[in-house]
Amino acid sequence: MDTPTSPLQNTTHDWAIAVDGDHLARIRREPATFAPGGLQHLVLEVIAYAADEAEANNGSRCVVTFHRDGSVSVSDDGRGAATRVDDRGRVVKKPAMSTKDLRFFDSPDAQILPDGHPRRGISVVAALSEWLVHTNRRRNGAWTQRYEHGVPVTDLVPIPGSDPTGTTVHFRPDGTVRADGAPEVIDPVQLAVSWRELSVEVRHEAD
Repeated sequence: MDTPTSPLQNTTHDWAIAVDGDHLARIRREPATFAPGGLQHLVLEVIAYAADEAEANNGSRCVVTFHRDGSVSVSDDGRGAATRVDDRGRVVKKPAMSTKDLRFFDSPDAQILPDGHPRRGISVVAALSEWLVHTNRRRNGAWTQRYEHGVPVTDLVPIPGSDPTGTTVHFRPDGTVRADGAPEVIDPVQLAVSWRELSVEVRHEAD
């Protein structure tokens, strides 16, 4: 398990905050601002983290699945989301779903995603989803956790087994997010141009 530095260094998120309620509320008040284009943008926000892993590991792949119930899952084969041990010996994970990504949110220099809109971070996806389940597999352990509108509603639930490392983010957007046409406009060829180290496969769950 990752061990903390003292004080904890914040590179992408503030580890001292588990849930930033004001941040999540702001996203929910302005869905058109933070998810322009609707579901397509949310999917790209998730894929961007798989692309980060691919760049760090000289190549990677992810699978995007559009499910019959209107939910979407994005699974990659990266290292898994970072975890640390706090001063009480408890495992804590990077609060990516419930706090702002310090690199991109409100930054004038934020990365531009393939849809032409700025990257804000995966907390946008969590805040604008009825539910989101984050499954994380690292070399030294695996767990899953469920969120509703960005707020965790379960603890980290350990997963037995020794499957390969990687992350799955499975979410169902709420009614504020447009879903029209999204499956058709996630183009793996376009993504390959934007993220050369990442191979993306798009699947549609059979009716």
